[in-house]
Amino acid sequence: MGRRGSAFVVRPLDHVMPKSAARKSVDLEIAIADASQGSGLAVLPTRKAKAHAGRIMYIECKAGGLTGDARIGRVTFSKTGRTLYYRGQTFQSLKGAGFKSNYYCVETGEDFWISGPKRRGGDALYGGSTPIEIDEDVREEYWRDIRRQSERIHETVA
Repeated sequence: MGRRGSAFVVRPLDHVMPKSAARKSVDLEIAIADASQGSGLAVLPTRKAKAHAGRIMYIECKAGGLTGDARIGRVTFSKTGRTLYYRGQTFQSLKGAGFKSNYYCVETGEDFWISGPKRRGGDALYGGSTPIEIDEDVREEYWRDIRRQSERIHETVA
């Protein structure tokens, strides 16, 4: 089958002559594209694509004690998920061996608590009134999708 505009045209010899592999793959791609457009279905990203895009996380430095500087930012993952990357730093999992921390910075050796942000706020491991800076590239998504408080979308501190 060929394609002209949005309608399919039947070629008279398609039922007689076998298709080449290249022609079969082109026809398949066209059929998939037409089906996904007409059905309203979106192509879902793969697990690898999701890891590359990253995830918004709460990142707190534990080097000075039980509490430290904290941020909300986008972290990307290695293929295994044991290594995280944020702002040019590499974080390795402590695999449960850390004291009030779950990752350490490979470059500096400092301990960190890294976790998903909570919808209700209060992301710190130990509650407190420490201001949490929100990276500019995730600010809108954080307030809109995670905290569900669109009216605070302009705020840079949680």
